[in-house]
Amino acid sequence: MRISYLKDRPELAAQLIPGLLEHWRSRFPGDTAEARAARFREHLSTDTLPIAWVAHDGDVALGTAALRATDLHGREDLGPWLGGVYTERAFRRRGIASLLCRVVEAKAAELGVSKLYLFTLDQALLFARLGWERLETATWQGCQGSIMCKLPSP
Repeated sequence: MRISYLKDRPELAAQLIPGLLEHWRSRFPGDTAEARAARFREHLSTDTLPIAWVAHDGDVALGTAALRATDLHGREDLGPWLGGVYTERAFRRRGIASLLCRVVEAKAAELGVSKLYLFTLDQALLFARLGWERLETATWQGCQGSIMCKLPSP
């Protein structure tokens, strides 16, 4: 398995779109493959935010994560954010999300970020195991979740 900048392997994004649409269908019932593809295109950078990465095994996409300036509407005062962490269902529980998070954290440290944030509805335990601390509770799309923070490390 490798983790590459999405900019270097943009063709892999198309493989992730069906799973992302299914995963977020309850929150974004009107989302489309075209809209998801456009969001991926916004992340085709290696040095300016937003930046995305893709985990892959050769030409098979396994997951993705991003470093974004903002990621939670109403909390634009915080940032930057680890966001868009997603692993294809068939490849979950293999440490892929954890590796993607570490890559994002390393890039944030390289860019001089002093504190990194994320929002999660249901993965606070995973992020706590990765060294993230709960900052506060927040509501997104009518659901309560956690804003977490971490000092990024290289």
